[in-house]
Order: sequence, then C-alpha cells, then structure tokens
Amino acid sequence: MFILVLGKRNEAEAIMNGRHDLEDQHLDRLRSEFTGHRIWRAVRWDGRLGDWVASLHDPSAGIDPTVICSDAAALRKALRVEAERAAARKGLR
Repeated sequence: MFILVLGKRNEAEAIMNGRHDLEDQHLDRLRSEFTGHRIWRAVRWDGRLGDWVASLHDPSAGIDPTVICSDAAALRKALRVEAERAAARKGLR
C-alpha cells in the first residue's frame, strides 16, 4: 500500500513539473513578445503561483502601469490591447 501511494505521489509530482515547464514556456514567450514589460507570476498567500502580471517599463509599450490576468492567454490579449492603446496615443501627439 505504501508503494502505491508513493507511486501516485511521484505521478502527481511529474504532472505538476510538466505544468510548471509549460508555464515557464508561456512566460518565456510573453517576455520575448512584450519586451516593454517585466512579466512574472504573482505568489499566492499559500506559496503557490497565482496571477500573471506585467509591469510597464517602456512607456511606448503600453498605457497602464500594471496589467494583471488570471492566465497567460488573457495576459497576452491584454498586452496586445495595451500595445494598440500606446500606438494610438503616439498617433495623437
């Protein structure tokens, strides 16, 4: 019985490691696509990774100083909107 539980634990750890690898890939892609922002994961009260956060470091890349979303896809979409807003602002000057 102990071996079975240990086996399930190792299986769960492998799944979590795979999830973290995928999230790291998402972070890398976001960081390379949106270089005007510092992109990172917030840490929840329980120590687990939480929201996806982008802090504006290049004013030509966005308007809002911080963008927070619940997942990588939502952050990518929000940062594309930020880029459009920044481009529109440049056109007004």
